[in-house]
Amino acid sequence: MSDQLIYATEVILNGLMAGVLYALVALGFVLIYKASGIFNYAQGVMALFAAMTLVGIMNGQVPFAHLINATFGVHVTHFGWTIPALLAILLTMGVMILLAWAVQQFVMRHLVGQEPIILFMATIGLAYFLEGVADLMWGSEIKTLDVGLPQGLNVWIDDTTYGIFGYGFFIDNLDIVATVIAALLVAALVAFSQYTKQGRAMRAVADDHQAALSVGISLNFIWVLVWSVAGFVALVAGIMWGTKSGVQFSLSLIALKALPVLMLGGFTSIPGAIVGGLIIGVGEKLFEFAVGPLVGGATENWFAYVLALIFLVFRPQGLFGEKIIERV
Repeated sequence: MSDQLIYATEVILNGLMAGVLYALVALGFVLIYKASGIFNYAQGVMALFAAMTLVGIMNGQVPFAHLINATFGVHVTHFGWTIPALLAILLTMGVMILLAWAVQQFVMRHLVGQEPIILFMATIGLAYFLEGVADLMWGSEIKTLDVGLPQGLNVWIDDTTYGIFGYGFFIDNLDIVATVIAALLVAALVAFSQYTKQGRAMRAVADDHQAALSVGISLNFIWVLVWSVAGFVALVAGIMWGTKSGVQFSLSLIALKALPVLMLGGFTSIPGAIVGGLIIGVGEKLFEFAVGPLVGGATENWFAYVLALIFLVFRPQGLFGEKIIERV
């Protein structure tokens, strides 16, 4: 096996792992879009908010410490204790459920039956609001997140690499864990969406708000449920990305990388989000490997969007999306 082929195989494997992380973010978009027909621009900020809240809870940080200190002339930063990672994750999930209730109570409840563009603009406002609240609550400095997930390069044959058929491949442990978690998460979400009463109610709400109300489906409950599930997905994505690159405000920009994933996989397909993420992950790594040196590199910054543009021209519903025909 030539060195080029070995390196290309390593690039593909790492692309698959990166694609899983993209897909984790895209899943949150799909869930909310399937349940309400809303493209949730705030999904990336929800991942940031969840990760910052998790770090703050684990470290015993006082929420809104900067605001409290400036208002009352005191100096408080921490409660003086630390909380185990598992308990902190559960508490953070409680915060995300509370956030879901607040979004439904103060935003979505007042927009039933509105045009999709109105709902989309509401999520843009929500994104900037959440980003500001996260800054006030936990501060803007870069934070380290460690919940006990394995990190670094795994060891199989020697001290640095995985070995496959006698050849070494560099694969990050965190990427392997993310792949397993994403697979379990997708299986659970597909089962929930297809085989539970609540999942079918979510699809009914997405088709027609008013019709769903007329058959006794509670929009309040469904929207709290779907935003809670999306919050859980955002928490998982925030943990993975925050562990990998630190918890910082640029974490919210991962939503931009999820857009091409959605365009490829389809806005209404949970498996499509995974397939789209894998295509984007492998595609951008291989393109950088094969074409990057010829054009000066940095092709990973734009490859996904060019591929998404091609899909929009020839298959706008994506690989797994539903082709909707409207009669007027």
